Amino acid sequence: MFATSLFPPVMSRLTLSVLTLIQNALMVSGIVLIVGLFGVYSGKTAFIDGLKSFLPANTASVTEDAVDDEVAEAPAEALSPRMRGALDYVAKRYRVSNDALLPVFATAQAAGRDLKLDPLLIIAVIGVESGFNPLSQSVVGAQGLMQVLPRFHKDKLPSDAGELPFLDPLTNVQVGAKVLKESIHRNGGIENGLQQFAGAINDPERRYSTKVLAERQRLEQAGQRLRST
Repeated sequence: MFATSLFPPVMSRLTLSVLTLIQNALMVSGIVLIVGLFGVYSGKTAFIDGLKSFLPANTASVTEDAVDDEVAEAPAEALSPRMRGALDYVAKRYRVSNDALLPVFATAQAAGRDLKLDPLLIIAVIGVESGFNPLSQSVVGAQGLMQVLPRFHKDKLPSDAGELPFLDPLTNVQVGAKVLKESIHRNGGIENGLQQFAGAINDPERRYSTKVLAERQRLEQAGQRLRST
């Protein structure tokens, strides 16, 4: 009788303990995965390794595999020495993080290759148009890094563009590069194309194109310095 009355409470306590352990393990695994994803992108893997030490070996392995899968899906394109030198120059001149600039430069490089357009010209336009402020908006409604007018260029958006696409830095560069290429093609050359891109085709002094081309020359020189070191 005594054994019969004692057994259920013991089993209840054991069951509760097991459930608590499982719940804690799942919670820690979730924290590690979230922090891990952040840590991988920011390069802070030491903190992640410390957290994984609290998990059973098989759980840590599964978490690590999940993080690796996420990183594998992230697009990455190696910058040419020319673009790397320009990136260092821009980071110092505009006081922008190298890490923040890297995807912008990679997108400009890819767009330049696809459109047969100098990627440094794209970067120079960004510098002149927005000073690398992705949330910039002009009085006439031009938005983002390359100051694209949404009402005229929605047809150039990629099919997977999200909300406020022209304020997304990478989408803005993709669309802006297409607009720039179109302007150059329609106006018979880079200088006239730049003037039309800025809405200043009738400026006899060509101040906009002069400014952009001077910036491209500085970017080119920065790239040459890196190659020579």
